[in-house]
Amino acid sequence: MPKFPDFKSFILALLILAGFFAGTAAIAADLKTNEPVTLINVFEVPADQIDKTVEFWEKSRDFLRQQPGYISTRLHRALAPDARFQLINIAIWESPEAFQAAIGKMRETNPDTDARNTVFHAALYRVIRTDEETE
Repeated sequence: MPKFPDFKSFILALLILAGFFAGTAAIAADLKTNEPVTLINVFEVPADQIDKTVEFWEKSRDFLRQQPGYISTRLHRALAPDARFQLINIAIWESPEAFQAAIGKMRETNPDTDARNTVFHAALYRVIRTDEETE
């Protein structure tokens, strides 16, 4: 699993994982939607780095929630100390384009954050089923 030595490396990995630099037309077509999208980002965090990673998340959240297209975000922490993913971020954005623009702006301004030794697994998703649907 790769470790990100700095914030810029994390953002580049996030963009790659979110599909913004993917080379296929199918992925690009999937990013074209008029419906909100969900970012799911799971974090592999050493136990002694959880507080530092939460601080990193808070700084990133504070920046991103000021950007156009941001709807909401929630950070979840595992109840079990041996869970592979100790932190999971779930964010809602108006569109993939809004998310992409916000991440680009964050990369340019590079807020003072530190998430060393944390491995991020991030991607954008769209809702395809809900508990409100009936057959």
